[in-house]
Amino acid sequence: MKSVIYCRVSTEKESQETSLQRQEEELLEFAALHNYEVEKVFIDQHSGYDIEREGLLDLLDYIKENEIKAIFVQDETRIGRGNGRMAVLHLLQKTNTSVYTLQDKGVINLNEMDSMLLEILALVEEYQRKLHNAKIRRGMKKAVSQGYRPEKNLKTKGNPEGRERIDVPLEEVVRLRNAGLTYEEISMTLKGLGFNISKATVHRRYIEYIEAHGVK
Repeated sequence: MKSVIYCRVSTEKESQETSLQRQEEELLEFAALHNYEVEKVFIDQHSGYDIEREGLLDLLDYIKENEIKAIFVQDETRIGRGNGRMAVLHLLQKTNTSVYTLQDKGVINLNEMDSMLLEILALVEEYQRKLHNAKIRRGMKKAVSQGYRPEKNLKTKGNPEGRERIDVPLEEVVRLRNAGLTYEEISMTLKGLGFNISKATVHRRYIEYIEAHGVK
């Protein structure tokens, strides 16, 4: 099973180099003890209260791209302190990445409050996703009720693999706007069709069209 190691000290003093080396050596042994293969080691010399750490950001990207199953740290404070620690734990939870700490001699042992907070974060995110999908459906429903037929209007622009498109379908933006949809509803409708376009982009492109064609 694939894993990574994360080592952190709070300052860039040379005296901290020994601590980083010791963390890495101990964690390599710890990972091997749990039958994990260490793919990469990430290191930071930065405060745990700051989440803008190069090593941490690289680690999160690596985990997501390589389906890493576990991360090994000396203790939970190495991941971060304060709200930043919970944010990182939440991201690791989303990728189903287990956190092992030397301090706990196994999977991280969260207190009741931390466990409850992670459950709340997951629940809030789930409902945010449901609301987002509901907005897309509402936008589509309103567009169709106004005579919009995506199967005809986008007949030659389909994407069976569902990948996001880069180009903005300006003619569809204008048509939906003329049908009475708001910029947000247009954005949500087009996202439902596979176009990853923000409300701001929809507004900007529509205004550009109006100015270019002299429409009032």
